[in-house]
Amino acid sequence: MAVTLREVAERAGVSRSAVSRTFTAGASVSAKTRAKVEKAARDLGYSPNALASSLTTGRTKLIGLVSNNFHNPIFLEVFDLFTRGLQDRGLRPLLVNLSHETDPAQSLQMLRQYSVDGVIVASSTLPPSFAEAFRDAGMPVVHSFGRYTTSPHVHVVGIDNIACGRMAAETLVARGYRRVAFLGGPETATSTQDRARGFVAALSAHPQVSVSLSYATAYSFDAGRVEMTRRLMENPAEAYFCGDDVLSVGALSAIAEAGLRVPDDIGVIGLNDMDMARWQNINLTTIRQPVAEIIGASIDLVIATIERPDRYPETRLFPCRVIERGTLRPVPAV
Repeated sequence: MAVTLREVAERAGVSRSAVSRTFTAGASVSAKTRAKVEKAARDLGYSPNALASSLTTGRTKLIGLVSNNFHNPIFLEVFDLFTRGLQDRGLRPLLVNLSHETDPAQSLQMLRQYSVDGVIVASSTLPPSFAEAFRDAGMPVVHSFGRYTTSPHVHVVGIDNIACGRMAAETLVARGYRRVAFLGGPETATSTQDRARGFVAALSAHPQVSVSLSYATAYSFDAGRVEMTRRLMENPAEAYFCGDDVLSVGALSAIAEAGLRVPDDIGVIGLNDMDMARWQNINLTTIRQPVAEIIGASIDLVIATIERPDRYPETRLFPCRVIERGTLRPVPAV
């Protein structure tokens, strides 16, 4: 049977309330009493009951982690970093898989049932209104990888997707491409919209460059492969900015299947710099999104908001940069 708080108190020669205070963050207890209680707990193999502790503190230490794109390999890294980051801070993630849902009602109900202390929405495709639903319900919330705005209604941590679109366009122009294209994820996704917007805006300064847009049905390998196959059957561009690395890998597969070579026949640049982008058989030139920094800042911000719920909403943006590999031709020599 599990060792009880009463047994620890008897072993340490202190009251049960002293044991409880010892294992309650911020509670007042003398150094001498703490040492006696901790030794007794070690001797008996006692671990405080987290659920019982939550009844005393009013905190469950649960953080709802809500996302909707489990098919994208980048989210293996995202979830690994989030879960380890939360656990390192003494918190526990409660994972919510949205699948194809865009209505926050069910997630909100679930997280209320578990009395989470805060919520992190980890998605680059959901609209701002999704995270705002948790704020309206009185939950501290951070939208990781959310849409940039100068006047956010909830905390947003991520990148400027419009700037990334511009970066991709300028990279292709610098390499002498004159027929370029954007192959994005779902057209309804905020990240797709912003990346396309920045791409087109940057190319408007280069009238000698023609541009076209197309959209895959999802941020997935299969969707990228299908859309690139369709484009190759028409009038393919010289180079493509795929709005996500996994789309890029699908596009590379379609290009190879068509008997074409990268970068000799067609160039490709992605976005994210997921781990497999560096694999030798992929070797994808891409725009690196600083995922670890975004996740660390998101965790810090949700903790700060739990401590001070009236904290004014802020946007924290992290810069991206091009990672040169082998799917674009080099910049022409001057």
